[in-house]
Amino acid sequence: MRWLIPPFLVLFCVIVINIMWFFWPVYQIVPDPFRYLGLLISAAGLILLVVASNRFKKAKTNIHTFRDPDTLITSGLFAISRNPMYLGFTLLLLGTALLANILAGLLVVIFFFVVTNLWYIPFEEKAATERFGEEFERYKKRVRRWI
Repeated sequence: MRWLIPPFLVLFCVIVINIMWFFWPVYQIVPDPFRYLGLLISAAGLILLVVASNRFKKAKTNIHTFRDPDTLITSGLFAISRNPMYLGFTLLLLGTALLANILAGLLVVIFFFVVTNLWYIPFEEKAATERFGEEFERYKKRVRRWI
């Protein structure tokens, strides 16, 4: 399933949250005015995504999950989190679930988090270990997976 790159999964999750909101709008998460905090959380996620992807562009390196890594990026957001883009995607989905204000939307966020943590990240870490060896192992010890 290497065609299911993270942005496609995020798009699928956003669509699912919106379908749930339309067809199954039960069990609100928060009182109505507070749901708009989802905008701030989504914006924070988008900022993380843009800043992290710009770091890849600046390094002129591969950003695709299922291709071999070219460069080990350890500066900027990557000095705080090994996966700021996945963190950004997760925040984007959490904000979307809050905006939809349905409890079932949180299940979609959890689904994305689990898939990311058990499939995407291990795949990328294995490739990085094979490519960068001890340098990546030192980075893993220094920087947490999420935050």
